Amino acid sequence: MKNPNKKITIVLLLFAFLITSGAKCGGLPNGAIKEGSPDPITINYWSVSWNDNSATKVLLQEYSKKNPHVQIKYRQETAAQYNQALITSFAKDNGPDIFSVHTTAMKQFIDYLSPLPEQITTQSAFESGTFKKQIYTKANIKNTLSLNDLKTLFPDVVTDNQVINNKIYGLPLSIDTLVLYYNRDLLNNAGIQTPPADWETFKQDAISMTKQNDKGEIVQSGGALGTSNNISRATDILSLLFYQSGHPIAYTNGRTYLNANPSTVTGKELIAANALNFYNSFASPSNENFIWDADMPNALEAFGNGTIAFYLGYAYEFNLIKTQYQGLKFDIAPVPQLTDRPVNFANYWAEGVSKKSKYKDVAWDIILFMATNEEANKKYLTTADAKKPAALRSLLNVFEDDLYFSAFGKQTLTAKSWYKGAHPEIAEQALKNLIKNNLAGTKETKELLADATSQINGSLAE
Repeated sequence: MKNPNKKITIVLLLFAFLITSGAKCGGLPNGAIKEGSPDPITINYWSVSWNDNSATKVLLQEYSKKNPHVQIKYRQETAAQYNQALITSFAKDNGPDIFSVHTTAMKQFIDYLSPLPEQITTQSAFESGTFKKQIYTKANIKNTLSLNDLKTLFPDVVTDNQVINNKIYGLPLSIDTLVLYYNRDLLNNAGIQTPPADWETFKQDAISMTKQNDKGEIVQSGGALGTSNNISRATDILSLLFYQSGHPIAYTNGRTYLNANPSTVTGKELIAANALNFYNSFASPSNENFIWDADMPNALEAFGNGTIAFYLGYAYEFNLIKTQYQGLKFDIAPVPQLTDRPVNFANYWAEGVSKKSKYKDVAWDIILFMATNEEANKKYLTTADAKKPAALRSLLNVFEDDLYFSAFGKQTLTAKSWYKGAHPEIAEQALKNLIKNNLAGTKETKELLADATSQINGSLAE
């Protein structure tokens, strides 16, 4: 007679084996969606050539190491070709999955961008089984960022520029702001102990360090201001002065009104006119502020050669100055302010995901890793040969003790930027013409502001 207890024991042992090996009905352990590793995918990522490459590649390699089924191809284009290359690639349906968008052009590329979803789903491999280990694929559902999360993590300028119709269309890895580069030797020779913190002191210091020859030609300049032809980011400096004077360039209704005061301003004087005239005064020979003119060489080159005391520039110019002008003794200070309420100007790129990408969730996962993972982002910012100012609030003090980059510090918290419309080159040229024509006195300042307003609004309206 057969022993029934033996059959029960065998069944129980078989059941225990199935449980401990991770198997279930259908052959997959709990959490698995398929046998084997996740299917390999390729993410194409485009950026501009002056953006960092080494630090970006390090992070992309780190992401692929954690997600070996994801291959990321990183491509860079020159700034002059970048936008057109993007638009052409999207028209041919072979555009990138991830691409960098300048903060002033977010709405220009809105038709190509996919907003950040509330949740994303990615895949990863895991092992299961007690006696025989097998590889399986599982799905990972992750919450992303709410608008409140965005405000908590990043300075307000990100919400102002990367949020459109209550949706997040991009995240920055770094936020650059205008700062004051200064020649230490020239300041020391003039007996100036500290760089100016306000525009009035800047004016006095710059005038004291400006020297002219017998012909009235400037041979040493206190600073590069007042023109548009030989100062690469003259329009950003003018934009900074507009904002500091209390005049936003682009209003929330998507229009600009440079020829009229904001409703919050009392008095008949146009504050935009005052800001413009102040900027131009530094290049006007008849003005006491005269320190610079249109015949001077390129401002960055002149600073590097030691003939300018003050240069308003960005962090992305630091390495160029450091490597090309090795004998120059310079330092960096926060940008001068007009009042005791600081206002700064931001110039940065945000990373977005293509609407046509087949792997939107993975693409957003990569961006979130680079932009919001504090450890990863810190590594990106502090790469020795390509340091960059922080975008995350939690990392704003990362260069607190740095000889140069401490100047950027918390400027980002009070930084402004503005969308330049569907044709940013038109808005850019409108401001350049405004600077040039006001300096030449071709029309009354108010008329020139009206002309610029019309031209900029033409770009904003599209």
